[in-house]
Amino acid sequence: MARQMALPLPCAAADLAREPLVEMPSNAEARRWLAAPDRWPLGRLVLWGGPATGKSHMLALWSAEHGGLPWRGGKRPAPPAPVVVDDADLLDEEALFHLLNAAAEAGQLVLLASREPPSRWHIALPDLASRMRASLAVAIGPPEDALLEALFARLLDERQLLLTPALRAWLLRRAPRDPGLLRELAARLDRASLALGRRVTRSLAAAVLADLVLPEAEPESDPPEPDPDEDFTMAADAASPIRLPFL
Repeated sequence: MARQMALPLPCAAADLAREPLVEMPSNAEARRWLAAPDRWPLGRLVLWGGPATGKSHMLALWSAEHGGLPWRGGKRPAPPAPVVVDDADLLDEEALFHLLNAAAEAGQLVLLASREPPSRWHIALPDLASRMRASLAVAIGPPEDALLEALFARLLDERQLLLTPALRAWLLRRAPRDPGLLRELAARLDRASLALGRRVTRSLAAAVLADLVLPEAEPESDPPEPDPDEDFTMAADAASPIRLPFL
């Protein structure tokens, strides 16, 4: 199957905070440390991992529980509450350095997330480098197949979308391995089903998935097999492709 490039579709922190986290071994250590902020050395914790590992989701859940304030850079006074910093390795070094100092003086916790551990950040400011190296860094592993399957099943159930097990498995094999994009896929399937006034069939699912991702130039080597539950033929679909202008 041709590789796919996923379109960036960020999910708002408020939306993430309303979704429970799927608990798996890949995020077990991070969950343990998030549940014990009183044990964070120097009051700081850095969650790190590759794209689509759930860092932003964990930050949103922890922030909602502990009243954390998101920080995206710039000058600010001593924080009146715990501070949550996503993409910390991409922010201005001096501003981040002053934030850490202000939080320490105010006795407030700082939760950060990045794609690499602080030891691999390219930090030019020596004082910031020493503070980040002294911070506890916890890795989050890539999402397991079971995590993605459980998340997708829950997203479909929440929208009362009934997909056959074969169709659900077919979609998961082709969808980006990104929890945020799985949320978007479920939302688009729901909108398409409602707009067309019919259940989700394989042809409809294929059209929605194609609209969500940009395939590379080479064609897919394993086209969809006929769906025994399909309510129209693949030949008819080929002659009249599904248009989804509302997505």
